[in-house]
Amino acid sequence: MFSEKDKKQIRQRGSELHTVLTQIENFKKGFPYLPIREAASVDKGIIRLTPENLAKRIALYDEKVAGGIKPLKFVPASGAASRMFKALFEGLEAFTTTSEEEVISKNKDVKQYLEGLDKFAFAKDLKAAIEADGAELNATNKVEYLLSDKGLDYGSKPKGLLKFHSYETGARTPFEEHLAEGAKYACDSSETVKIHFTVSPEHQEGFEALLNEVKEKYEEELGVTFDITFSQQKPATDTIAVDLANEPFRNPDGSLLFRPAGHGALIENLNDLNADIIFIKNIDNVVPDRLKQATVDYKKALAGVLLKHQQKLFIYQKELNEKHPVALQSGFLAEVANFLENTLNIKPESNQYYTEKDELYHYLKEKVNRPLRVCGMVRNEGEPGGGPFWAMNQDGTVSLQVVESSQIDPGSVQQQSIAKNATHFNPVDLVCAVKNYKGEKYDLRKYTDPETGFISQKSKDGKELKAQELPGLWNGAMSNWNTLFVEVPVETFNPVKTVNDLLREQHL
Repeated sequence: MFSEKDKKQIRQRGSELHTVLTQIENFKKGFPYLPIREAASVDKGIIRLTPENLAKRIALYDEKVAGGIKPLKFVPASGAASRMFKALFEGLEAFTTTSEEEVISKNKDVKQYLEGLDKFAFAKDLKAAIEADGAELNATNKVEYLLSDKGLDYGSKPKGLLKFHSYETGARTPFEEHLAEGAKYACDSSETVKIHFTVSPEHQEGFEALLNEVKEKYEEELGVTFDITFSQQKPATDTIAVDLANEPFRNPDGSLLFRPAGHGALIENLNDLNADIIFIKNIDNVVPDRLKQATVDYKKALAGVLLKHQQKLFIYQKELNEKHPVALQSGFLAEVANFLENTLNIKPESNQYYTEKDELYHYLKEKVNRPLRVCGMVRNEGEPGGGPFWAMNQDGTVSLQVVESSQIDPGSVQQQSIAKNATHFNPVDLVCAVKNYKGEKYDLRKYTDPETGFISQKSKDGKELKAQELPGLWNGAMSNWNTLFVEVPVETFNPVKTVNDLLREQHL
């Protein structure tokens, strides 16, 4: 299947032949659906914090930060903004053959954009670009100069560098909003705020330029020091593409085609970071300062929930790792088993692990020695995305998992019924602990479920191909983490999926 030249190309990418062969096998056999048992709900897998508990968890986090723990904020920011403007691109194409009036009457998104144009944070820049070119302020130019390099070039820029929000002192990009937000909960005892952005190679220079432009201003404004780092998705995580016969897809020059493997590949980037607490949040889920407090409170509270349970886990890790099974009392093992089942929600489908003390010891030791994450969950109001479920794991346990709709069998009436009854969805609001009781980092690559990838059909150079994504960052890539779900208010979830989302009240 592979020539020596192919093998050399694979090695040069930092990948390994057996990994590529496994990917080809995945194309042939497909990925299995993830069996879900039921949707997680409040008091059945999802914790709802009372006002009193919210305050306690915030206080615990603040106390631990004052005591020296090091937080970090991780922001996936590599996606291009082109999908935000899908309707505007369609409208721009229609303008070439149809009158502006007709296009506007048929394309409600273009109509909404034009009617609300003065409210956008980029409106002044757009008008200036059109006028500087001596062009008319007509509908066509208001769309074209936004999207193309004739003007703002927003159609090819990343979301993080677009102007989202207006302030009296100027406009802010999502990148800047993450700086302002991070200063409020990801600041250590030395007033240093560490934030790591994953960016695409072609956009890193733009992010760095913006950082250099605004860093000093925000440090002075917020009274902190920013430690901002960037990384790119590693080429070694790209997956091979195949044709419809599952043979390696080749470029015109005969070389193998590799494609980025989705956000699940970012587990490698996350694995390279060193922090006690890592907050994860998408680049486009930001709000202006006037609405940030709910987000700040719940970010700290999620961290407080994590720290509360981590304290118990560390005690169990130390005992199970440092004592011989014979020295451990049955009562202690029963306590750990109860914690796993009733707090961390890891439930064996049978008592197979509990028949012998030695078996129970090894089972418990494996389960407590894993990374820990707390995932915020929002009540389902029709937004797309994955959700919280009780799912069946390959080792015979049932546990809490973030499950994407593509992982649920579309041909199963029972599975689809469970999915439709979900009360909450995943807004990508995570707090992670990636070290054990000794302060040693886990190798996060060991806690993924490689069986939760995804295959899609694409095309290149007019030829059909199949592409493969690695397990998603917050589902398959964290499948074998200890997981807790906490309900967070919907006002903490304000993503921008289309340009007109910026006309919502929470973004103005």
